Amino acid sequence: MTTNIAFEIIQKYEPIEEVKRAHQMSFEGFIRYMGSPECQILKTDCGKVYQDMNHPLNDYFISSSHNTYLVSDQLLGPSDLWGYVSALVKGCRCLEIDCWDGSRNEPVVYHGYTLTSKLLFKTVIQSIQKYAFITSDYPVVLSLENHCSPSQQEVMADILQSVFGDALLSDMLDDFPDKLPSPKALKFKILVRNKKIGSLRETRERKGSDKHGQVEEYEEIDQDVDDEVKESKALAILEDDSQKEPGAIIAAGLPLFRRRRVKVAMALSDLVIYTKAEKFISFQHSRLYQQFNESNSIGESEARKLSKLKGHEFILHTSKFITRIYPKATRADSSNFNPQEFWNIGCQMVALNFQTPGLPMDLQNGKFLDNGCSGYILKPHFLRDIKTEFNPNETPKDIDPVTLTIRLISGIQLPPSNHSSSNKADTVVVLEIFGVPNDHVKRQTRVIKRNAFCPRWNETFTFIIQVPELALIRFVVENQGLITGNEFLGQYTLPVLCMNKGYRRVPLFSKMGESLEPAALFIYVWYVR
Repeated sequence: MTTNIAFEIIQKYEPIEEVKRAHQMSFEGFIRYMGSPECQILKTDCGKVYQDMNHPLNDYFISSSHNTYLVSDQLLGPSDLWGYVSALVKGCRCLEIDCWDGSRNEPVVYHGYTLTSKLLFKTVIQSIQKYAFITSDYPVVLSLENHCSPSQQEVMADILQSVFGDALLSDMLDDFPDKLPSPKALKFKILVRNKKIGSLRETRERKGSDKHGQVEEYEEIDQDVDDEVKESKALAILEDDSQKEPGAIIAAGLPLFRRRRVKVAMALSDLVIYTKAEKFISFQHSRLYQQFNESNSIGESEARKLSKLKGHEFILHTSKFITRIYPKATRADSSNFNPQEFWNIGCQMVALNFQTPGLPMDLQNGKFLDNGCSGYILKPHFLRDIKTEFNPNETPKDIDPVTLTIRLISGIQLPPSNHSSSNKADTVVVLEIFGVPNDHVKRQTRVIKRNAFCPRWNETFTFIIQVPELALIRFVVENQGLITGNEFLGQYTLPVLCMNKGYRRVPLFSKMGESLEPAALFIYVWYVR
């Protein structure tokens, strides 16, 4: 068997015919083989859809973007269709659309109350329709931040139906479901996430009827997220099991919540099936009242506090309900938080500003390399089990750790330095593990002076990873800078359990996520469990 594999490799990569006929391999052939996908660090299986796609949607991490229409900052920058196109090409499966009333009864998309430019809702939907399933066959969720009047909501509903046609999910897959359908059952489907009036049964009863002019009004609890002090005090009250209703906030003299009347056009409401947006109040409230098809959006600051105060309850919540985390309003520059902390507690939709490069987007891109870049990754069993005892802030009781050993051998045509007149970098490689807090560790090699073409380190690093199912490893190549700090040259991030063993090539990507081929690292990987 080994001889047959070697013969196939020679036939495929050896360029010299006489060497090939002798069943041998030249140095040139070996270099071609080592530079091929067969020797990449990413397992071949991870590059295709291999996970069970028959679980309910809430059992998956879902690639999600924030304010997808923006390609720059959150206040002054342009809105552009490219935001949607590029996100979909990257495998994003949850897109955010901020909808506002426009002139001539044409809804528009922009960041309300700012100077960002506007797009027609119709052109946004047409762009999504064109690119929705280029990278992945699995469902796309349109998360509507809906500020439109009922009349323009009806226009939105008409546009969604006319552009998407049968791809738009507008009815239940089963008559009386009690759980969400699977990504496989929803292949090539578009789901609308918005406020909804009434039950799924009532929606089906209205199917085919004329809903023009039908408007329902409901009362919503609106949270003032600007007052950090009141927010933290109210959070403590909300998470007190003795307080069952948000009215306790008012009684405590903390006017954090106010009630407002919201009008929803029935035509748009009835397009919301499995992704009803529901205001998060508390974990206890969700346990008592939240339905399987209702999902919450929680700001990063509140989510971070909840994860520290009630980490285990948060995981129990995300094991049942889709939870979306979004950046805080003060990130006007479109910066991102570290998504790992929210993946650790099972949050399905951790929404990032895809237009902003850096560590958070490196982790995002690295995590969703898995399962064929489908945008859906099955959560580990301990984040799906409704009786789980897992808490990322504590040492797991039944741990099955991985001992990972990496020998960093050399670099191959690494990017040159932009800060050096000779373009010769003083290269150093940083290896960092991201996962639960106890697994987070950072190591680095010695510096190789004035050599980015073929630096050699031959250094070995060993990591003991307690929760490998959540762990990512990031390789970063830098040019050492003594005064201005290290200069980023390239990086590659992937899940630890997607690493091939043996001698492997690590491709490098720029800060903007572009391939730096042929730049790469040459390493040896071994791990045991």
